[in-house]
Amino acid sequence: MTRVLKGSGFLGLAVMMAVGLHQFVMLASGSVVPPWMIGGHAHLGVLSILAIVMGFAVPALGVTGTTRTAVTGLFVAGQWGIPGIVWLGEGFGLAFLMPTGFLWGGALIVSMLIMFYYSVTAPTEGTGGGSSSFAPGDD
Repeated sequence: MTRVLKGSGFLGLAVMMAVGLHQFVMLASGSVVPPWMIGGHAHLGVLSILAIVMGFAVPALGVTGTTRTAVTGLFVAGQWGIPGIVWLGEGFGLAFLMPTGFLWGGALIVSMLIMFYYSVTAPTEGTGGGSSSFAPGDD
């Protein structure tokens, strides 16, 4: 599952960079970049970096099984849902989808709260990247 987080993070960064390049072309041609495009771009960038970090934090904290699946699924849904809803809702005029932002934001919050729980309850010798019984890329 950490491959999903890392892969989603790197894909998100590539998409964010492509959107940024599009924004640059708009500016260079004398157009104004709409605020909704800037907001989605920024959120996708930050959440994609965090997805990569999560790809390392999940195994480092010993999150396993269905909890690991839940953390991954909730985070990836929020990572793409938040900027996606801004782009779809504001950019494409699908404002009726905007309330789903609470769903995507909630997914991110639940994912972070699970990680918070694991970070404060994990044995101290199991955290911090020392020697462990797992290989980060083995999933």
